[in-house]
Amino acid sequence: MTLNEYQKEALVTAVFADDEFKDLMHWMLGLSGETGEIAEKLKKIIRDKDGVVSEEDRIEIIKEMGDVLWYLAVLAKHFDTDLDEVAAGNIKKLRSRQARGVISGNGDNR
Repeated sequence: MTLNEYQKEALVTAVFADDEFKDLMHWMLGLSGETGEIAEKLKKIIRDKDGVVSEEDRIEIIKEMGDVLWYLAVLAKHFDTDLDEVAAGNIKKLRSRQARGVISGNGDNR
């Protein structure tokens, strides 16, 4: 499945309000929440399991990653783009940083 195929399927399950601002906030908060769930799972693995990731942990984290991807797909649609474009732009940016020796460091526009 390509990213754009995923996005098309994800959008079938999206519920849209009659309020563009509410939609945007819903998706941004959802993305933040799902990302936080991944962080929370990892925190507990570090705290309770000495950082050892079990197969069950791995499966649960992958599920949360899917939720993150869903919110990204819907959010990309809101900004009139597709996931392939988002992914390609990100790789282009990272390759440029790597070529210029600034892959590490601070700032979005380095």
